[in-house]
Amino acid sequence: MGKIYIIGLGPGNEDALTLGAINRINSGHKNFLRTEKHPTVNYFKDHNIEYKSYDYIYDSEDNFADVYKKIVQELRDEASKAEEINYYVPGNPMVAEKTVELLLEQDLDIEIVSGMSFIEPLIEIVGRDPVNGLKIVDGAVFDRLNVDINVDMIITQVYNERIISEVKIILSEIYGDNYTAWLIHSGGVKNQEQVLKIPVFELDHNPNVGALTSIFVPKIGKKDKKTFDFNDIMGIMRLLRSNDGCPWDIEQTHESLRRTMIEEAYEAVDAIDNEDIDNLVEELGDVLLQVVFHSQIAYEEGEFNPIEVTSSLGNKLILRHPHVFLQKNVEKSEEVVYNWNEIKYRSKNLKTLADRLNDIPKFPALMASFKVQDKAAEIGFDWDDINGPIDKVSEEFEEVLDAFKQYGKDDKRVEEEIGDLLFAVVNFSRFLNVNPEVALNRTIHKFINRLEFMECKSVEMGKELKDMTLEEMSILWDNAKKSSL
Repeated sequence: MGKIYIIGLGPGNEDALTLGAINRINSGHKNFLRTEKHPTVNYFKDHNIEYKSYDYIYDSEDNFADVYKKIVQELRDEASKAEEINYYVPGNPMVAEKTVELLLEQDLDIEIVSGMSFIEPLIEIVGRDPVNGLKIVDGAVFDRLNVDINVDMIITQVYNERIISEVKIILSEIYGDNYTAWLIHSGGVKNQEQVLKIPVFELDHNPNVGALTSIFVPKIGKKDKKTFDFNDIMGIMRLLRSNDGCPWDIEQTHESLRRTMIEEAYEAVDAIDNEDIDNLVEELGDVLLQVVFHSQIAYEEGEFNPIEVTSSLGNKLILRHPHVFLQKNVEKSEEVVYNWNEIKYRSKNLKTLADRLNDIPKFPALMASFKVQDKAAEIGFDWDDINGPIDKVSEEFEEVLDAFKQYGKDDKRVEEEIGDLLFAVVNFSRFLNVNPEVALNRTIHKFINRLEFMECKSVEMGKELKDMTLEEMSILWDNAKKSSL
């Protein structure tokens, strides 16, 4: 297998060709070009230097991945027949060149002959120092996850109307239609360079889009900033918790924010139930605020770094979706839920029924009704004494029984009466100064302890609970009660 020299042709001016590139062009060995749609190719023509272009492959394949693979295979074939060959690419071989990336992954004798990339002329045009933050992305595979609003961004490979239209849509969603971007054609090429500073919505209106077109999107400045990402929010929270911040924010702890975390989650659910998308945006922001708040507190206390939160989540999502990340076949959503739970049980070492029951978070089941009744009492809509709620509980219980006898257990009217009964019980507990959430959680805990007792006893008897009769389980339940559980 012969040696492959990969040579950069620079941004487009013949003056930008390196001495190394010129020496390879005049070396007398076979020359292969990924594309001849590049101004520097005129050097070959002017000096009668033969070459073969792979532009024809772009027309023969359905997607770019196949184009690049075929070019690499043809280069391998050519290298197998010669002592050395020259392969030329626009700009710098190590910048935005997929074929070079694929070649370097293989066991080949390769030497890179560097060239000026398209980046240098672009940063000169826009007058920005990349040390302050610059991201370079491929427009052909551009995605909203590529966007970082806090650094400058160059989007290359936007060489046709379809690609630039798709890029425009993503940029519009994040930056807004009227955000100013730079559309740059033939950057650094004498007499051909065209620079347009235009609103994002006009990016696909220009007819000159081609192989040497790039987009520059400046980072969102701090002045009058209205768009923020996760890092921005973390920065704001850090300021609020600093000595120059807000006294209230500084005083908060994990414990003091517990109630707020629960309330914000419920408000987000309420927005979903009301199909209020605008409000959902705001409420999800409030939920995120709680995540950011706790993360900043933890960082200050040396408990964990905020990136551990996202890393933990990412690893969990991958672990619990083997059907996506490990190509394990799953056909039904029910199987996904089952696999998720089974993987979770294994990861947490939850082996028994009692383990799984104890792992259930103590979600606030009755908070909403308690808060509603409390608010109503503030304006005087309340019973005069405890006899009112006592009678109401009895009344609602009788209505449940009547609805069940009249309509059957699956009727919506029975469900409604059950809701009324629970609401009345909460009201009764409020008069007794008993927090219904605490009381119910205590009962749940007692229930789990008794089930755990039953499970242990069943193991001693050589049986599993699921194989026992209801009568046998009732005996174990009574024994659990006698054990003061």
